[in-house]
Amino acid sequence: MSAWAPSPYPAAHSWARDDCPWLVQLGADVLADHPGPEALLGLVEELAKQWAARTWCGPDRTARRLARFGPDAAEAVPYIRRFWLRTPHSYERPAYLEALAAIDRGGLDYVYTESLWDCEERARLLGIASAPASPETLGRIAVLRDDPMETSEVRAAARARLVAPSGLRLP
Repeated sequence: MSAWAPSPYPAAHSWARDDCPWLVQLGADVLADHPGPEALLGLVEELAKQWAARTWCGPDRTARRLARFGPDAAEAVPYIRRFWLRTPHSYERPAYLEALAAIDRGGLDYVYTESLWDCEERARLLGIASAPASPETLGRIAVLRDDPMETSEVRAAARARLVAPSGLRLP
């Protein structure tokens, strides 16, 4: 496991033990979003339970929390991949992709390429930035660059990706 510094959120620990319910909830939320190393196993178990129960709302939050552990969270990768493939909520896919990239970048070429066709802007942006340079992906990125219905952020990212290091424009 990676070396961890003491919690940068000492106030959140005291909030979580306060008598005021909203402050307790705030403290719990802050601590959950910034877990220490002792939380890793529990988060992997939580994600496994969410998969077993087909819990479709919320595993993206668990995946984001696991991503903070980087390669130490490798046990979670099979579950995160399953959620990326099967989630009925498109808005969660970018969180799964970001978590996979933070934990284990291996085998993501297909995922990044597939993301170029995703309905979620963040997923397309991740695909533009990281899909391997093949004729198929460069062609798709050119389509995104030229699509007047695409968001300005996606068009700009596609333009930037298609500029060769020499300054020449690709497809």
